[in-house]
Amino acid sequence: MRQKTAAASTATSSLFMTAAVVALAANLRAPITTVGPLVPELQRELGLSYAAAGALTTIPLLAFALLAPSAALFARRIGMERTLFYSLVVLLVGELIRPLAGSSWLFIGTALIGAAIAVNNVLMPALVKDAFPGRVGLMMGVYTVTMNVSAAFASGLAVPLADEWGIGWEGAFRFWALLALIAIVIWLPQIQRRKSAAAPSGSRRSSFWRSWLAWQVTLFMGLQSFFFYCVITWLPELGQGKGMAADTAGWLLFFFQFAQLPMMFLSPLLAERMKDQKVLIASSVLLKVAGTAALLVGRGWWLWAGAFFAGVGAGMSFSLAMMLFTLRTRRPLEAAQLSAMAQSVGYLLSAAGPPLFGALYDAAGHFIPPLVLLLIVCAAMMVFGLGAARDKYVDDEVA
Repeated sequence: MRQKTAAASTATSSLFMTAAVVALAANLRAPITTVGPLVPELQRELGLSYAAAGALTTIPLLAFALLAPSAALFARRIGMERTLFYSLVVLLVGELIRPLAGSSWLFIGTALIGAAIAVNNVLMPALVKDAFPGRVGLMMGVYTVTMNVSAAFASGLAVPLADEWGIGWEGAFRFWALLALIAIVIWLPQIQRRKSAAAPSGSRRSSFWRSWLAWQVTLFMGLQSFFFYCVITWLPELGQGKGMAADTAGWLLFFFQFAQLPMMFLSPLLAERMKDQKVLIASSVLLKVAGTAALLVGRGWWLWAGAFFAGVGAGMSFSLAMMLFTLRTRRPLEAAQLSAMAQSVGYLLSAAGPPLFGALYDAAGHFIPPLVLLLIVCAAMMVFGLGAARDKYVDDEVA
């Protein structure tokens, strides 16, 4: 009887933690992707320049990079669940003050949102490793798909919420605060129930910056992010440059984003069952190469084929990058340390991608040089990704 009761309690706890992971993941991109479609309204009502509007997406990326190391420090001191809970509170505050009168509140709120998401980005893979030791691949798939589906819906619903619902850009921004509030309610019992130790038994402070394997994971993470942000920033412009109507080019980007989802879910499941992940890493990069080549040489349906292959490859490489944080470490806090290092460097690298892509386009007057840049990035991604896919642990190199 006691065994049945214990099993039921464990199942209930696992169910609630699954809901907590899903609720938190739904908040990790939606507050950012809802901004882009509303930029014209923000410029019209707040008088923002193009540079200031661009900063609304740059600020979160810089926050991801600069604040990632502090996430592991907070987790070590007060525990992962408490750190994630407090970050959700910061996220909610940022979403509520962002629409207040005056552009200063817009940037302050955006900075708070970026800081909160930076912490969550780092700790979620570690939490999954800690809470679901036997189902890491499954839960990482659920986590990454939830994050990206919510991001897609947030970008798609932004204008309808503002215009058709008549709540303006302020209301459209506040709408997504509901997700943060729901996540806070779900997470409150988690920090009371689990009360995990701030530093689990056997965890130690390791200098992963001295590990070549950690740097390979980091550079793979950064390069795949560089590729992704270049594509989502410039794909609509590329489509229009090759004869597409503006609305059709927008659907091309939507197609790229949703092509990511199936393999984004399946790749962590497959990676967990493999001794090493070289086949998956190589496949993801080759798909990106095929997609980029189609975008480079083609028009019409070639662009749709390019968006599809690049999207599938991007979905695989992102989820594999997240999965490597858990596969190349033995303990949850070590996974958080590796995640912090990889995301700190990786998002700095990715923040340079769209401006560099655009600068090459401006210099040449066409998309051949920037697309060749993406092929070079893919080559580097292959080299570092195959190194990161080896069946080794980072802490063995720094012990």
